[in-house]
Amino acid sequence: MYLPTPQDLRERRNELGLTQSELAERADVSQPLIARIEGGDVDPRLSTLRRIVEALEAAEGDVVRARDLMHEGVIYVSPDDPVRRAVEKMQENGYSQLPVLANGVPVGSISDSDVFEAGENVGDKPVREIMSESFPSLSPDAPLDKVSSLLEHYKAVMVTDEGETVGIITQADVAARVS
Repeated sequence: MYLPTPQDLRERRNELGLTQSELAERADVSQPLIARIEGGDVDPRLSTLRRIVEALEAAEGDVVRARDLMHEGVIYVSPDDPVRRAVEKMQENGYSQLPVLANGVPVGSISDSDVFEAGENVGDKPVREIMSESFPSLSPDAPLDKVSSLLEHYKAVMVTDEGETVGIITQADVAARVS
């Protein structure tokens, strides 16, 4: 049977964004007891430790992760595609921007404004010549607060697993989940 160390409990509580008081309330123990356990000052009874671990597991189930928000079927263009193809894909799908992927890896993004700023007669140029920086990437396990933080500064967030793109999240996805 695995028994978490005081440091394990503290790290897990912090990863979940819980205060000692919130964990204590969920586990039906006192906050000072949580503090003493995390500090290594006291060895809790097994039944108390079990309640704390169960409270952490329940809290973990409440956490919204990137995998819960993402769209798996990522519509994208490659750096070698003509700009015309990127415009067609954006129009077909009602998007104002698309990720640019090379062999499943995010390498840039292209938007309506990139095309507009590139001027006339860019349809045959490769996307790489007018694309912007890539959207930031997160793992599928990233919590909602990290996703939201990035979406304050970027139009989308790529979800990657071991370097491979597995999904995309936009502000609309977060708004739909939270509302």
